[in-house]
Amino acid sequence: MATSDLPASDLSAAENGGNYRVLARKYRPQSFEDLIGQGAMVRTLRNAFSTNRIHQAYIFTGVRGVGKTTTARILARALNYETEAVHTPQIDMPTLGLHCEAIMESRHVDVIEMDAASNTSIANVREIIEAARYKPVTARTKVYIIDEVHMLSTAAFNGLLKTLEEPPPHVKFLFATTEIRKVPVTVLSRCQRFDLRRIEAEEMITYLEGIAAKERVTIEREALGLIARASEGSMRDALSLMDQAIAHGGGQVEADAVRASLGLADRSRIIDLFEAVMKGDIARALTEFESQYDSGADPVAILTDLAEFVHVVTRLKLTPESRKDAALSPGERERGAAFAAALTIRPLTMAWQILLKGLQEVQSAARPRIAAEMVLIRLAYAADLPGPAEIIRDLRNGNAGAPAGGGGGMPAGGGAVHAPRASAPTMGEPGAPRMIAGGGEMQRPVMRAEPQAVPANLPQSFEAVVALAEAKRDIRLQMALTRDVRVTRYEPGRIELILEPHGEVDLPNRLLRALLDWTGHRWGVSLVDAPPGALPPTLHEIAEEKRAEERRGVQNKPAVQAILKHFPGAQIVQIEEARISPAAEAAPTEADEPPDFTDLDFSDDDL
Repeated sequence: MATSDLPASDLSAAENGGNYRVLARKYRPQSFEDLIGQGAMVRTLRNAFSTNRIHQAYIFTGVRGVGKTTTARILARALNYETEAVHTPQIDMPTLGLHCEAIMESRHVDVIEMDAASNTSIANVREIIEAARYKPVTARTKVYIIDEVHMLSTAAFNGLLKTLEEPPPHVKFLFATTEIRKVPVTVLSRCQRFDLRRIEAEEMITYLEGIAAKERVTIEREALGLIARASEGSMRDALSLMDQAIAHGGGQVEADAVRASLGLADRSRIIDLFEAVMKGDIARALTEFESQYDSGADPVAILTDLAEFVHVVTRLKLTPESRKDAALSPGERERGAAFAAALTIRPLTMAWQILLKGLQEVQSAARPRIAAEMVLIRLAYAADLPGPAEIIRDLRNGNAGAPAGGGGGMPAGGGAVHAPRASAPTMGEPGAPRMIAGGGEMQRPVMRAEPQAVPANLPQSFEAVVALAEAKRDIRLQMALTRDVRVTRYEPGRIELILEPHGEVDLPNRLLRALLDWTGHRWGVSLVDAPPGALPPTLHEIAEEKRAEERRGVQNKPAVQAILKHFPGAQIVQIEEARISPAAEAAPTEADEPPDFTDLDFSDDDL
């Protein structure tokens, strides 16, 4: 069978004589132009080479898989780059030089690579010190590449200091480490340090798409986003995961296959789980968790993804421009933005802390599934817990026994908060709790509070309450009170209202908390059933009726009727009171007689 007839997954093996090379090795960068996301380092080295300010020692640090050792090899190649026309160190290496291939394959006699994890003693460093005195055999510069340099012993570091500070002119040291804090400062002070940054998701996805095209593999962009997220900025991890996904999918990689191969939960189902716990819907949350667990998702992975989505929502709330993150799926962008608009920072930070502590419990538990379910239950109940400020405020007001309002959970759904009350009436009494419907499902009750002694400075009307909300710049609450409630009874310190079907279920509790903050007095806010007959109007309806009455009054004026008659289709859009000077006001007018438009000739251009 010809090579062209082989499946895409077998082409690399056929091209290499049957020995398959993993993607991380096959596509390892060979020059500085191939490095991804390290522009600052490349620019610094380019300027150093162009001005002949090449340091005697460099140390590269960063997370695993960002290219520390590869960068050291490329720099060793640049130091020894030599062609028929080039005989000096060069950053730009368009073609292979005399020593390039041997250096990149780690078999050049003058470029010595040492793994400090297995060569930690002072004896190994003595060998380097002794060999450094001799000039290179064939290359221009003798280069020592020490990987994981932080693993050297204290004696080995001390033995290296003198040679590192004053090496022979033909010797360069290149160090790589993932634990820069474990490297003695005496060594760091003798090196130029480069921190290799994590690869951004957008850059990684673009690079992986190019590799997929070269490998002739079809892979969904959402699958690449999952790989980029799971790799956490490490290109080597991303290529290894891509290798695994290609093998799992047989050359056709889909997002579901990537989730299955990595043991990840479906992100959309994670969002459903987040919605359930933030609404306090424990039954739904446990059912969703069980379904994901039965599908093969690990409990730790589920809670980790849930914590990641809490982070996503928090970022979307604080920095809306983060919606442009390429690693986010469309569902995460849209639903995450909706959650960010509905939730405050306090429940998000509380959810983060609970999940962070819960992950440790699940990882150390003998039964991870049970531990994860208990974490979800704790998280769902925490949606209604009062904050420290509310507890302190209740204590100062002498209401330590009254439940504090405002868990800050989802404003629409099962997260309705218990409003405070002085006494607990029994079912059927006027002040008894009542189940209210919102969003098609029954919600938890909103309790009515019996007001205490009423101060004289409270708003004397519901309109004054709305004006107070406007003065406090709580526009959302102001609009909700104007459009979504019908007041059946109002007295300072006590409000009874009917909530419109489209109104937010948590609106009474939000009003309770706001009035307590603004007036310092605990109010009673009750939801009541609609009375028979006509419903009391909302403030919005009252304002609309007033404007309609004004239009009717203006429209009945003879002058306006004459204008509307001569301009068919014209409408009264806005009514403004004209400002008339005292002199003009004293002059006689003929306002009561309709104007005569018969002598006027309007053309289309005039209109």
